[in-house]
Amino acid sequence: MDFNSHTDAVVRVAVALVNALTPGEQRGRAFPEPADLGAAATAALRTVYPSFREVSAAEGAELAEVARRLRAVFTAVAGDDIDGAAELVNALLAETGARPHLERHDGEPWHLHFHGPGGTMAGDWAAGCATGLAVVLGSEFHDRLGVCTAPHCDRVYVDVSRNGTRRFCSTACQNRVKTAAFRARAKG
Repeated sequence: MDFNSHTDAVVRVAVALVNALTPGEQRGRAFPEPADLGAAATAALRTVYPSFREVSAAEGAELAEVARRLRAVFTAVAGDDIDGAAELVNALLAETGARPHLERHDGEPWHLHFHGPGGTMAGDWAAGCATGLAVVLGSEFHDRLGVCTAPHCDRVYVDVSRNGTRRFCSTACQNRVKTAAFRARAKG
């Protein structure tokens, strides 16, 4: 499943930022807000763009706020509230002044960027991630955004599988659920 290469990338960035910068639960354990938001944001961005520069503490704090707002979009979709998710994305698009324009950099071919004029690094990512999520929400694949259904995990994901049946953020969570079900059956 492929939206287009840049949209796929910014949606993966949205997932990475939400999962790295928002507190909650991960794989059955508490996931607190990172102590070093700059380092956590850098690591998240490098999961998609390996040579991304270091993110400052101030930029990390701004990205954590963006991630909180992006999490609300995934939560709305997981709750089958597509209208609410669209309203959240539209608010981000309006606030960031997102606008499409073609760019070529780092040896890549021409591709769309969505950040507004003269924005901050966090604002540019907010605009790009919001636009990527808008592309997903505005397609027949809006149900491909989700929140892990494993107990004690609230990490988000985008399902890019062919059949679109993903329910977990990771193989680890899927295995936890399967193991618990197996043990429950064996006990009974």
